[in-house]
Amino acid sequence: MNDRLDSVRQSIHHFLDRTRPAPVRIISACAGDGRDLLGALAIRDDAGRVTGLLVEYDVTLAARARATADGLAAHLTVTCADAADAAIYADAAPADLVLMCGVFGNISDRDIKRTIEALPQLCATDAQVVWTRHRAEPDVTPRVRKWFLEAGFEEISFVAPDGDTWSVGTHRFAGERQPLEPADHWFTFVR
Repeated sequence: MNDRLDSVRQSIHHFLDRTRPAPVRIISACAGDGRDLLGALAIRDDAGRVTGLLVEYDVTLAARARATADGLAAHLTVTCADAADAAIYADAAPADLVLMCGVFGNISDRDIKRTIEALPQLCATDAQVVWTRHRAEPDVTPRVRKWFLEAGFEEISFVAPDGDTWSVGTHRFAGERQPLEPADHWFTFVR
């Protein structure tokens, strides 16, 4: 798990290095306690250029993320809400980086596809999406990668170490941004 977390943080650092010194907007769906994004921002001297929204349903995890975020130079909002509800992103989209970590392993394949198809509502042109998914049988990551391509994304990287079942994908949005459909509900946790 720590290797996966390190890989996600590395993707965040690559994005922030590439976009330096421009201001950037970040969305983290199902953020948990924010250890991926907040951990990356905690060691950066340019965190003040980041504006972000972290969405987490669990009250305890959201409170933990909020406490950590309050100590950083970044301008972050932590909202305790259902990350599948599109309306929650009305003031945060379009984002330059969208984190979908810990989501695709907990929802149905149909909802993964629906969520990927909805991501252009959250993404600015040239935005990046970082996502995670286990590769235990049946491994759906080949389909996930295909769904991203079909939704207008180009793959930047796919980290899937031999001997482990975790994976981290990074895709760049190359399509046209879609308007946010606030009534949409993209997924339901089944695990």
